[in-house]
Amino acid sequence: MSSSNNDFTLILVLFVLLVIVLVACNN
Repeated sequence: MSSSNNDFTLILVLFVLLVIVLVACNN
């Protein structure tokens, strides 16, 4: 359960970073 939650957190962080990069590129 801890491993699954950790993987979800990692994916969520990567997704947020991707969105930030896309927004930065649009600006």
